[in-house]
Amino acid sequence: MPKTKIATLNLRIDPGVKEAVREAADRDHRSIANMVEMLIRRHCDEAGITIPEQSDLFPEKKDG
Repeated sequence: MPKTKIATLNLRIDPGVKEAVREAADRDHRSIANMVEMLIRRHCDEAGITIPEQSDLFPEKKDG
């Protein structure tokens, strides 16, 4: 099973927006991080922005 790499994103956000994201995440039984990722993915999809697969960003090293 390939390892999944995770990147950290620190950001500052209006407290009201944070509360709205927290509530949306709770309603969907998601973590705040997962909700933010889902919203980013949805926006990129609607805007025609391709999100590269991890395998494209971090190709596995082959022995030999």
